[in-house]
Amino acid sequence: MRVLVTGSSGFVGSRLLKVLANKKNVKVFAAAHRESIDCPVTVRILKNFELSSSVDWTPNLIGMDVIVHAAARVHVMNDQALDPLEAFREVNVNGALKLAEQAASAGVRRFVFISSIKVNGESTTTNDTYSPEAEPAPLDPYGVSKMEAELGLKAIAERTGMEVVIIRPVLVYGPGVKANFLKMMQWLDKGVPLPFGAIRNSRSLVALDNLVDLIALCTEHPAAANQTFLVSDGEDLSTSELLRRMARALDKPARLIPVPVWILRLGARLLGKSDLSQRLCGSLRVDISKTREILGWKPVVSVDSALKEAATHFKESRKQ
Repeated sequence: MRVLVTGSSGFVGSRLLKVLANKKNVKVFAAAHRESIDCPVTVRILKNFELSSSVDWTPNLIGMDVIVHAAARVHVMNDQALDPLEAFREVNVNGALKLAEQAASAGVRRFVFISSIKVNGESTTTNDTYSPEAEPAPLDPYGVSKMEAELGLKAIAERTGMEVVIIRPVLVYGPGVKANFLKMMQWLDKGVPLPFGAIRNSRSLVALDNLVDLIALCTEHPAAANQTFLVSDGEDLSTSELLRRMARALDKPARLIPVPVWILRLGARLLGKSDLSQRLCGSLRVDISKTREILGWKPVVSVDSALKEAATHFKESRKQ
């Protein structure tokens, strides 16, 4: 089986390359925008990959069996684009659909699309969960672009017969994680007192190894064809509990002050950080029963072991 991975230098794509390269009877190709990427020597690199509606990648797609499309314009804070939605659409919708059209024409059998839970929405109650069949309700340009790409890919699948598999991850963490997750590790490592000791929300997360294991399974499992899957660690945590367990992984004390949530939300609103307060204080839970039942999949690493690996990488990176 010949598998092409886009976004191969990214957080998810780079780990996926290593997993696929260890599989028997799998030849792995990495679509890379940069001249060099860190990947196993057995992986063949296709250079100068650009995700755009104007690029013809057909010659590179002939002979491929599966494409894992992890490349995207990612969700960023304080987006400076004049029209963020159009900027996301050019890459995440137009570029993805052009690649899928070319893949179908080249005879690619399956297209695995890494989408986002933001297609479902931004939050649930502590008792509700998102499911793959729930009505999409994206609230930001990134989520809208992923939803539009999903719809376009399903139409291509119906018209061409190429199988499409859609995976919507929740927040992904692991070695080398960036953004808010990294900031939390930095705060804990420095022993900074944090006002998050009274948060009783419930959020689904997914360890990098769990996500990559599911992606690898979806490249070959017959029952994955034309399905949409949600993925998580199968254990939902409050922000307070996550910080405590992350601190334990770092071998640091968790200095959490039990500030009432309404005060945190009010302060965030006054500072123009309502989105951040929603991620810290709000709930977002997903139901992965479909993923388990159809694919026979289960998380391969526990939350604590994944946090320990992330913490170890974090501590080693500080020494460099």
